[in-house]
Amino acid sequence: MPFRVPGGSPPGCFAMELLLNTFVILFVVVDPVGNAPLFAALTPGLAEPERRRLAVKGVGLATAILLLFFVAGNALLQALGIGIPAFRVAGGTLLFLIAIDMVFARQSGLRSATPSERAEARERQDISIFPLAFPLIAGPGAITTVLLMASEGGGWDAQLLRLGMILLVLALTLVSLLVTARLMRILGETGANVVDRLLGLLLAAIAVQFILDGIGNAFDLG
Repeated sequence: MPFRVPGGSPPGCFAMELLLNTFVILFVVVDPVGNAPLFAALTPGLAEPERRRLAVKGVGLATAILLLFFVAGNALLQALGIGIPAFRVAGGTLLFLIAIDMVFARQSGLRSATPSERAEARERQDISIFPLAFPLIAGPGAITTVLLMASEGGGWDAQLLRLGMILLVLALTLVSLLVTARLMRILGETGANVVDRLLGLLLAAIAVQFILDGIGNAFDLG
């Protein structure tokens, strides 16, 4: 089960499983590789120092957004009266829709800015808040994933491991944005789409597992 670690402390292989599960799903959902061509399209003609400034600011803002939902996730769900099983099913469904977009190499409002939003962004002087931080990096899928992580519990040490993986994926996202030009020369648009399709297939399987976990937990509670 995704993010499930028996007991309070995740020793040995349980810690490794937790790290791997957390890293994989966050990497797939945040999609550092897929964001590189979008970032390039939003910053045509900009000097490299300006691109670096926008990348650092955008990733910093996205980090603040995701950490806020990670820290306040449980309190938010309780305040809204949402049970964990219901949120797992809803979150798994959303992630499955994102996976479909990735497999078919199409862009929708679920995992990127829409065409009209990108057109608006090109007219702005600063794209770091919109659409870079939200919805490209800290989009609905990433926020949902972080909320699911926050709801899993497992003790403070398990949560620290998850927090570390969140920061690692965001650091990789920053690196990807900083080397966008080089990355696009290596992969090209076709190569980036192939990577997206492979990651989308993996995300689809993880999303189905979330849904099955939520349904199973709902019957257990019943």
